[in-house]
Amino acid sequence: MQEERGIALSKHHYFFAVKLPKEAKEFLYEWIQARKGDFPFARWVHPEDYHITLAFLGFAEKEKLEQAIEKVKPVLEKEVSFTLTLNSIGVFGPQKAPRIFWADVESSEQLFSIQKEVYQQCVETGFQLDKKPFRPHITLARKWNSGDAFDIKTLMQIREENGNTFSFNVTEVVLYETHLDRTPKYVEYANFPLAVPGA
Repeated sequence: MQEERGIALSKHHYFFAVKLPKEAKEFLYEWIQARKGDFPFARWVHPEDYHITLAFLGFAEKEKLEQAIEKVKPVLEKEVSFTLTLNSIGVFGPQKAPRIFWADVESSEQLFSIQKEVYQQCVETGFQLDKKPFRPHITLARKWNSGDAFDIKTLMQIREENGNTFSFNVTEVVLYETHLDRTPKYVEYANFPLAVPGA
């Protein structure tokens, strides 16, 4: 059993994602810490692991992974950095006992365009990807852990203390490698910087 588990852990999963800057991770973490008692989820995501998934590849042989990198790289080189704004918190899964607790962002045409391009290049490389519509979100916690049913009315918008929205610049897309035996568990495997507007 120990040997089988070791084999499973050695098979890393990979995914392309928008990298959140440090200030966005810190703001989200502090915002959640102040309200954590209202949301009894079992497993909270380490703030260093906050991201917005663009395409989840799953396990991949190195050769196929390198092919995906070579196809995605020229596509992202044409993209410029852009701004996202945190919007609200929400959940996936059964309403009374959600599986996933997340934060989302206000609608962004460029984010959807980049996701579509990355997704398409991965499909052309031969990856079988999730066909559900893209729903950009940042996973904050997993598995509702209370005898009481989750109350949908507790969901709220994410705002700074003065009531303003919080925006951040997206300057990079990353191919992450998952390490289930570590915390934080996502390691940057390849980086794709976005161009500076007007440069």
